[in-house]
Amino acid sequence: MHSPTLTGQKILITGPTSQVARPILAQLASDNEVTGLARFQDRKARSEVEALGAQTVAIDLADGDLDSLPHDFDYVLNFAVVKTGDFDYDLKANAEGVGLLMSHCRSAKSFLHCSTAGVYHDRIERALKESDPLGDNHRSMMPTYSICKIAAESVVRFSARLWEVPTVIARLSVPYGDNGGWPWYHLMMMKSAVPIPVHTDGPSFYNLIHEDDYIGMLPALLANASVPAATINWGGSQATSIEEWCDYLAQITGLNPQLSPTEQTLRSLELDPSLMHEKIGQTRVPWRDGLKRMVKKRNPELLLGGQD
Repeated sequence: MHSPTLTGQKILITGPTSQVARPILAQLASDNEVTGLARFQDRKARSEVEALGAQTVAIDLADGDLDSLPHDFDYVLNFAVVKTGDFDYDLKANAEGVGLLMSHCRSAKSFLHCSTAGVYHDRIERALKESDPLGDNHRSMMPTYSICKIAAESVVRFSARLWEVPTVIARLSVPYGDNGGWPWYHLMMMKSAVPIPVHTDGPSFYNLIHEDDYIGMLPALLANASVPAATINWGGSQATSIEEWCDYLAQITGLNPQLSPTEQTLRSLELDPSLMHEKIGQTRVPWRDGLKRMVKKRNPELLLGGQD
């Protein structure tokens, strides 16, 4: 399967200020005509996106007014997500919004919808495959998140078939990198001696994926876009747990993680990367290397002497 060359293309990125999409936009904007779509309620955030070389358009997908948005994008990368906790609004923004966006951009060569491992049922005691049952696993932390993501996937599949838009749904695990991520928040909690919640059924396994890997995988993901839409797990080839990565952060910083077992947090959501390996390839950044690099970039003062 031929991967597209993402040079000289017209690309729309929704949710461009997010931790996941921002480094993607920074990479693509140097060689493509990139537009970032968001509500842009923060003027500083909009200016920062434009400083990376992208055009911006302020649109609330929940409103459905896309008149100010061009139709002729070559590729659409949908990273937008709304988590207000209001089901009516969040379903409009995440599910109805992506359907309206696909209708508007139906001439695109490929549409990437970034979903989440948070759509899976969390009581399966093994790595999760794309065909496994879905569930409301984020309820304890973000009440609308899992349901809205599942709804959005359904709308994306319907829209791909209705308008024959080649589409890939990527179920993302835990992204991190030089710009932070969940492990970085844990590092900050360690620094401030704040307890880190872990589920009582731990260890809690996830598939950390470094920004270098998820940026590098974009062309191959887009190459797998199809009608009907393809669904592929998207995470690090090697799973690790919150407990293990906090222990490693302790080793390289000397900080002490205060793990706090509770039922009011996320359960383990380890992904089976077999289909990703077959269709996209394996990730290249080992999680320990990526975490050390993250600390060196964001908080070098925390590294113990001799760490390089």
